[in-house]
Amino acid sequence: MKLGLINSAFSQAGKGLKYGLEQTKNIGFDIVDIQADPLTLGIKDRRLIKDTADKLNLPIKSICCVAVGLIDFNPSVQQFHIERCKEHLDLCYEYGCDNLLLVVGEYIWQQEVIPPKEQWRLGVESVRELGKYAKKLGLEIVIELEPFDLSLVNTVKTMIQFLDDVGMHDTVRANCDISHLYLMDIGPAEIRTMKDYIAHVHLSDCNGKAHGDLPPGRGVVPIIKYMEAIQKTGFDRTVSIELEFAPQPDRIVEWVTEAYEKTNAMMQKLGCRG
Repeated sequence: MKLGLINSAFSQAGKGLKYGLEQTKNIGFDIVDIQADPLTLGIKDRRLIKDTADKLNLPIKSICCVAVGLIDFNPSVQQFHIERCKEHLDLCYEYGCDNLLLVVGEYIWQQEVIPPKEQWRLGVESVRELGKYAKKLGLEIVIELEPFDLSLVNTVKTMIQFLDDVGMHDTVRANCDISHLYLMDIGPAEIRTMKDYIAHVHLSDCNGKAHGDLPPGRGVVPIIKYMEAIQKTGFDRTVSIELEFAPQPDRIVEWVTEAYEKTNAMMQKLGCRG
């Protein structure tokens, strides 16, 4: 497996794109995932990301995209988000990524007013259209399981059902987010049911009660048990550390380095870093 970092760790601390990429490489990561919106990314920053990553020999494996409007009941809003996601896929292709990490959103109005089945249908149809576009580009879409009660995909069961309904298993697959699984009371043993679906992994810790994305060891998640379960599925691709806002932004390098060292130690223990 390759060990990566989502660049939002540095951008949330107010550090520039170039600085974040350089520190990611210096700390020892194999790859980087990018959180960037092509609709707001200026041409200079767009090229800066790619040129810097190439110079550092730091492959960009994934671009993160939150597109909750894919299940909006307004056709114009839904179509806007489909086109926006296609712009993200174009950026994935430009950067030589493996996939687009996609968050599809939540049911609105407590699943009242609009039937939940209708929002589910909108999500499936939108992602299927995006999957066809991704396939033409030789890319994958990986769906993130979110740890919130009203998220469309928030359990292993809903993940598998969503991917089966989309029906493009070679293109639209699953992201396995370890802290999200823990927050939804999904134990390591359940990962085996996702064996044929996982294409990307996110790793972080949390306090067990709320979304937190902490460095491993600062929370209560038995990360190494989840990693062992993921390893047993035969997964051998990218594991990306996801960190939320550092409590001391001026010490962000230490925050990220701590996460790297803890994760690398676990991967070395399992013999899966390579």
